[in-house]
Amino acid sequence: MAHATFYYDFNSPYAYLAAERLDDFVPGAELRPIAFAILLNQLGELDKRLTNLNTAPIVEEVTARVTDRGLPAFAPPEGWPVQSWSLAPLRAALVAEELGRQREFALAAFRKAFVESRLLSDVDNVLAAATDAGLDADRVRVGIEREDIKERLKDNTAEALDRGVTGIPTVAIGDELFWGDDHLDEAAAIVKNG
Repeated sequence: MAHATFYYDFNSPYAYLAAERLDDFVPGAELRPIAFAILLNQLGELDKRLTNLNTAPIVEEVTARVTDRGLPAFAPPEGWPVQSWSLAPLRAALVAEELGRQREFALAAFRKAFVESRLLSDVDNVLAAATDAGLDADRVRVGIEREDIKERLKDNTAEALDRGVTGIPTVAIGDELFWGDDHLDEAAAIVKNG
């Protein structure tokens, strides 16, 4: 079976949708948080995307998908996506990985943001997600400030850039990249036949 890596950032509702069904399509995929805004900045795309940002069609599309899939109502926090972006939940995901609970944390953090309408730029909300995932909030609070965790996030982001990731979520299998929640089935076919 081919190895799959799931690149994500907590500011993407499409990454949330994909995370909710990742194990059904690409079981065993390695979760890899990346600082997508930093990646876009390195590509020279960040300012252009923020300038042309219209969230209405995204909200409409994601609302339809959560309804079709029987997920709770989509409710992004006020100020999303600009005010909600933060490195804290990405670093917390790496701490959770060390503790064997990254999947649980990722789902809890996505749900905090897109179901409970809580900004993950507020560290208290990140720690609440950690608690929901069965993690010790104090351990996560300390962990997100560790230099090795900060470096791992930088390394993950650089790796994604080197692999050609330009959108999230992306499932990478070898040299093939599957961008978007709507391409999980294609990634699943490669994993199954690989």
